[in-house]
Formats: sequence, C-alpha cells, structure tokens
Amino acid sequence: MAKKNIQPIAIVSDSNNVAEVPELYKTVTHQELNGVKLVWLKTMRYGAAKSLSRVLSWFHFEWNLLFLNKKNIANPDVIIVSSLSLLTIFNGLILKRKYKCKLVFEVRDIWPLSITEEGGFSNCNPFVMLLAFAERLGYKYADAVVGTMPNLGEHVKQVLGYERTVDCIPMGAYEELFDPAHEPLPDCYVKKHLPLDKFLVVYSGTVGITNNLDVFFQCAKKLESNSAIHFVVLGSGSLLDYYIDKYSALSNLSFAPRVKKNQVLSVLQYADLLYFSVYPSKVWDYGQSLNKVIDYMAAGKPIVASYSGHPSMIDEAGCGVFVPAGDIDLLAAEIVRFSEMPNNERIAMGSQGKTWLAEHRTYTKLADDYINILFPELIAKND
Repeated sequence: MAKKNIQPIAIVSDSNNVAEVPELYKTVTHQELNGVKLVWLKTMRYGAAKSLSRVLSWFHFEWNLLFLNKKNIANPDVIIVSSLSLLTIFNGLILKRKYKCKLVFEVRDIWPLSITEEGGFSNCNPFVMLLAFAERLGYKYADAVVGTMPNLGEHVKQVLGYERTVDCIPMGAYEELFDPAHEPLPDCYVKKHLPLDKFLVVYSGTVGITNNLDVFFQCAKKLESNSAIHFVVLGSGSLLDYYIDKYSALSNLSFAPRVKKNQVLSVLQYADLLYFSVYPSKVWDYGQSLNKVIDYMAAGKPIVASYSGHPSMIDEAGCGVFVPAGDIDLLAAEIVRFSEMPNNERIAMGSQGKTWLAEHRTYTKLADDYINILFPELIAKND
C-alpha cells in the first residue's frame, strides 16, 4: 500500500513468537520501515501459544493502545482491526467514533469458533462468551468485514442472523518468493535426508498438535512395502520427538532437520508431492488461506491435502487434490496414483499452482484489491 501512495500506520505488539521483533526498551517505540510507520507497544511476553499468558498479553496490548498518546499519529481515514486478537475491536470502535472514520474488521482466524471446535472450550466459558460478543460487535458495526478465508460470509450470516457484504483478502506471496535464487542446500544434507532415487512425499512445517500428522505417519506405515515411495518430514515442533520415537523405525520415512527460511524452497524442489493436513472442524467450512499452501504452490509441485472443508486455492489452480481429513486409505491411494503418474503430468500440475499464485496472490495485487475496499471513491474517480 505504501508503494501506491497510501500512508499506512501499523500499531503493533512486540509479543510475538512467530516473527522477529525488535528489542524494545520503552513502552512506545516509533519506527519507519519501507514507507510504513510502525508504532511498537511493549507488551508482556508469553511462552506457549496455548497459554494464559498469551491471553493476558492481548489485554495488556489493548490497555496500552487505549492510553497511547495519539497526538503524534496522523488522523486516520480508515482503521483496520486485524484479528487475532478480537479484543482490539473495542479500541477500534472507540477510535472510529473519535476520528469519525471508517472501521474495517479483518478476520484472519475465526475465534471463538477455533477454540470451541479444536480447543475443547465450552460456548458457556466466560472468555468464549467475551470473544463471541467482540466478534458480533465487529461484524455488526464495522463499515467493512474482510476475511482471509473465501467463505467467511457464511459464518458472518450465522452469527448475525442476516447477510452482509464480506470481502476476501487472502494470505499472499511476496514477489521474491518466485525468485529461483534461493540459498542452496549442502550436498551432505541432500545425501543424508533426501533419497533422490525414490518418489518423495514431503511435509514441511510445524510438527505440532494442530497439524494432524498422525494420518501422514500412518499412511507411511501402510505403504512401507512400496519401496518406490519415501516420506519426508521437514520441520520442528512440540511433537517431533514423539513422532521420531514412534515412527523412526519405518524404512520409508525420514525426519529432515529444519533449514533456514530461505532454504525451504530449495528442499521442496526435490519433492515429487507435497502434503498438508488439518483436523476435521467447522472452521474449515469457511475455507482456508494457509501460508503453507502459499509456499507449496510457489515451489511448483503438486499437492495432496487431508482436508475436509470449503475448497480453495489448490482446486482453483488445479495443482493438486483434497482427500477427506483422516482417511488413511484414500490418502495412500492418491499418493500411489501420483507416484505412477507420468513425470511430465506432475510437473505440469505443479506449474499450474505457481502460475496461478503469481497471477492471483501477489501482495501487489492484494494491495490493489484492499485499496478498492478501503477507498472505492478513489477507484471510481480514477475510472
């Protein structure tokens, strides 16, 4: 957006376990990066993603934002409240009234549905009830609702009891992702962890409870007698040691150590088929826009996904298949089918994903789409 003469200001927390953040020594730190003004709010840190300290960090951020001295921040034309955390909608509504500006409610993770479906929380839990109240406020009073998932409008309709316009701005890909000049892997890494004489089925990413990788490992066990197919897990996570203890004896399975971020695509280039999975959940009825799928499609390889939900991206691009989440037999059959497919067909299928991604999911295009939502009067004027 900054490259398109929009002047974005991002007010952000330093409490983040998945991104690199600066070491803050003051409650408020101002920074400018690539034309974007950043206002960092020093917030209590947390360890585990599923922890009370993480929730407390949300409240701490809201408190700091409420009492932030905003005199040095230009009056906004539009405020975007980007979840998670949903609690920011309260500050968003206050600021909307203060500045008499538009408010956009951006949903990147459907809460509290995620924790009632996948975390075992009751709808009667006080915190769940607070989140549900915040969610409803956002859907009802925001000037626009934006989701990263393509079918969010159906969920909004269920929450409100009536339809309203919901736009989709999904996760995107930086143009640099398509640059073939990624850092190469050491020869010893390839030789030790990637048997190139086999058909390689690769999972790349976190090895944790939400990734539902039991299906992947049980499929490897089922196909152990097929000496042509080899399974590779690339990554780390809380369940990695558990899976190593349970499945490392399989002759057709390798656990490859995680690599630097700019080397991930270098690993994926050796794969013949890429895999991801999710648990069956109502959350997926509204679609997905996962960073993992972005990386997979950028690698130009076909994808098989254990996924039951609203289809998106993979089916639109024609670069892979979905099988019902948890169905080991059907997954095994699809992997065998891909392994027997002519190599040029697999290459063509994977290439379709990379081409589609470059056409539909670059941040340059998504910025244009978002600007059209935020400032439709500017688009109409230019037209």
